[in-house]
Amino acid sequence: MNIFTVGLIQPLTNGLILFYKVLGQNMGIAIIGFSLFLRVILNPLTAPYMNSMKKIKEVEPLVNKLKSKYGSDKKALMAAQTELYKQKGINPGAGCLPYILQIVILISLFTVFTRALSVNGDAMTKLNELLYKPLKFSQEQTINTGFLYLDVRKPDVFNVPGLPFPIPGPILILAGLLQFFSAKMTSPLVKKEEQVAKKTKGQADDMATAMQSSMIYTFPAMTILFGIKFPSGLALYWLLFSIFQIYQQYKTSGWGGLTPLINKVGLLKSKS
Repeated sequence: MNIFTVGLIQPLTNGLILFYKVLGQNMGIAIIGFSLFLRVILNPLTAPYMNSMKKIKEVEPLVNKLKSKYGSDKKALMAAQTELYKQKGINPGAGCLPYILQIVILISLFTVFTRALSVNGDAMTKLNELLYKPLKFSQEQTINTGFLYLDVRKPDVFNVPGLPFPIPGPILILAGLLQFFSAKMTSPLVKKEEQVAKKTKGQADDMATAMQSSMIYTFPAMTILFGIKFPSGLALYWLLFSIFQIYQQYKTSGWGGLTPLINKVGLLKSKS
């Protein structure tokens, strides 16, 4: 086994199987329980990032004034913005590690599903190679990978006769939608950023705001498109991650970019 396997894939596999054996031997329920456990473990590491984002949002009007003041002088703008963040006790890079770790965990879980819970081949032998002795299965045992309408080893898709491509299932679509909502909540007020960027002579701000706007839509779309090929267990994990991400963001800084939509829905409810 290489360092990556021993350092992350093997512990994740054993943690998942431990939850599988404790929670009634259902892999879907095990993924839910293990996902909640990982969120609790990572929550103290995520808090600094969320607090930093809240502070950055609060000083956004001051940053916009600096952009208007310094225009295309990027060096002076960066120095002034750095000084502002220093005065307000803001560290823009605080808490980035948990999000990098989330990506690493997602890649590792993908490896767990494709290697240890493979549909093809001798899955039990491959799984036992990663398990610690107390958690090993006998060769006669099978793993229950059914959950609701899913087999968590296979993609969450429906194959419709006559269509040349599969249709994403509800969990995969919901995971993409929640990621979109999460991105909208954390995004700055892009329209205001664009207005400030248009006042500057350089094109760097225009490109940055365009990328901010496009990522809100491209990342959820990529989640669904790539999820068509991935095991549905990953979609289930990402769905739970997005739910807790939205909850944590709401506790820290409210609805953010979703405020207009929330207000609109509230008005609609009041009229009914």
